Parts: sequence; structure tokens; C-alpha cells
Amino acid sequence: MSTTSNYSATFTIGGDLTVNRLGFGAMRITGSGIWGPPADHDESIRVLQRAIELGINFIDTADSYGPHVSEELIAEALYPYKTDLVVATKGGLLRTGPNQWPIDASPKHLEEALNGSLKRLKLDQIDLYQLHRIDPQVPFEDTLQFLQKAQQDGRIKHIGLSEVSVEEIKKAQEYVKVVSVQNMYSVDNRKWEAELTYTRDQGIAFIPWYPLGGGNAQTLAALDQLAQQHQATPQQIALSWLLHHSPNILLIPGTSKVKHLEENLKAADIHLSSEDMQALDVTSAA
Repeated sequence: MSTTSNYSATFTIGGDLTVNRLGFGAMRITGSGIWGPPADHDESIRVLQRAIELGINFIDTADSYGPHVSEELIAEALYPYKTDLVVATKGGLLRTGPNQWPIDASPKHLEEALNGSLKRLKLDQIDLYQLHRIDPQVPFEDTLQFLQKAQQDGRIKHIGLSEVSVEEIKKAQEYVKVVSVQNMYSVDNRKWEAELTYTRDQGIAFIPWYPLGGGNAQTLAALDQLAQQHQATPQQIALSWLLHHSPNILLIPGTSKVKHLEENLKAADIHLSSEDMQALDVTSAA
């Protein structure tokens, strides 16, 4: 596996939070269906601690993961936090059971969610607080005004959004400075390409969730071929492609196993040539 790289290893969120672009998503350290405690509590703690040992300084979580379990484990494993560690969390979803995610982005619910996250994470201020979803039952302006006030109160440092269009980002920017957007995106799922381009041009972080999702036969074949060439796994190639694809992409692959965590992080050591990138680009249309 090559150790050279032609992309920046870091990105600065909001002008003042410089993080390594390969971070960690803490959804999978909970139970099945992202519900309840993990099957192996001690391994989840080891995963979080090993992530920090390996240089990760950006962890993405949410109050709804568990619910609450992911945030509680992060505090248990890592508090007091290293000075350069950015813990980003989210609010705006309810949990009614395993794999069930009703939306509630009302100011009342967000107030409870934010205060709960602060308490569980043992923080006075969330570095990056992300709206998990826009609520079709709540005026977007009401949600944005809550986030604006929470930021003014000092409980939130920076604000991000998730699953939003360019138009929705622009609407939010009338109220707050948007520093991150978290949309589903992968080498084989480029629905949000316009949003990626917009955020790149605006200096906004783009955080793809489900970065290893899916894959049509042509993409999987291309990933397999490149994996053999680079003595890597197809998953590592898919992550590397994202790092090369746009300089504002922050990766948050998640896992509940230390071995898998270490495998994911090796993606940062892979150099993909322009020919490699083209081989993957032709397998999926935006």
C-alpha cells in the first residue's frame, strides 16, 4: 500500500476547528438497531480510546444514538477530552424503537436534546451541533431561530445541517453561519453532488454518512480491481476516493470493533492516481 498522498490531511471547520479529515462516527457503538447498550461495552470503550490513540480528533455522534448511549460512552471513554478533540453531536430525531427515527425539530424538543447532550458529554458548549433533519411539521424558521439563540447563549459554538439541499442551506444562512453539511454520499451514491460542490465553494465541511453504502456491480468491480492493485480492501479504496474527491469532505466511518477501526484508518495512506479516480468516476452518475 502506498504511503504517499496528494490531498490535505486536515480541514478547518468554521475557521477555528482544525481536524483530521478521517474521523469517527459513533453510531455503531450502540446496540442492534442503534438501540440500547452495545453487545460488548468494553470493546466500544476500546474503540473510542484507540481512535484517539491513532490520531482521530473528530467524533460525530447524536443524542438519538441509543438513544443517549453513544454520548454517554464517549464521555466514559474520553473525558476529560484532549484539547484538540472536536465532538460533534446532533438533535432533531426521536426514538420509538430499534431502527425507528421520527423527526422532531421543534424548539421544545431541541431544547431538551441540546441540554441532554451537554450533560451527557460533560460539556458547557458543543463545538459542532447539527440539525439531524428539517421537520416538515415545524417552520424551518422556528428551528433556525432556536439554533441561533442557543449559539448566542454560548451552548453551541458552530452549527451544521443534515440531509439538506443547496436552497435549504441558503435559507439557513439567513439566520446562522452553516459550517457543515452531513448528507448521504458515497462513490456510488452522488445524489448530493450539487450540495458537495456548493459547500466546497463556501468553505463548508461536507460529512458523508453511509460512505460505504450500496454499490452497483460496475462500481464494486472497479473497487475490487483497485483494491488488488493497492493491496487494500474495497472499503479502504471507497474511503480513499472520498478523501481525494473533494478537499472539504470529512469522513466518519463507524464501527464497534478495534480491528475494523484500524482497517478504516489505513485508507488515509492510499494514493489514488487520476486514472484510479477516473475508473471509479465512470461507474456512477451524479
